[in-house]
Amino acid sequence: MWQVWLIISGICFILEIITIGFLVFWFAIGALITALVSLFTNNIIIQTTVFVLSSTALLFFTKPFVKKFSKEDKVQTNAYSVIGKKGIVTKEIDEKTGIGLVSIGSEVWTAKASSSISKDSEVIIKEIDGVKVIVEPIMEPVLK
Repeated sequence: MWQVWLIISGICFILEIITIGFLVFWFAIGALITALVSLFTNNIIIQTTVFVLSSTALLFFTKPFVKKFSKEDKVQTNAYSVIGKKGIVTKEIDEKTGIGLVSIGSEVWTAKASSSISKDSEVIIKEIDGVKVIVEPIMEPVLK
């Protein structure tokens, strides 16, 4: 019966390689532990219990430990990468409509603001609403 658990472990390892998450790995390790237990007993209930308990224990006790050491810095991609960046107003953001144009790097976005912002003012992108960026003016420190 240990051969079956070894095959299950191999399948789990292959699934782990194919998938993005780090979940199936624990079941592969649980199957290896069960393969060792199956050398001592032929009782399928005991083997299945060992598999379920060891996989669950590994999942809950070691996953937080692995997360602590893995660097999962979320990198904003696509449109959301502009949030927090600075831009320049290329068409005045009107007080009545609250809409204008902002240049962010080499891209030009339709921008919305709660107040009017004059052309060539520097703004910071706070969020994205559909295809428009929500901006706020960057206040220059007043020199005394």
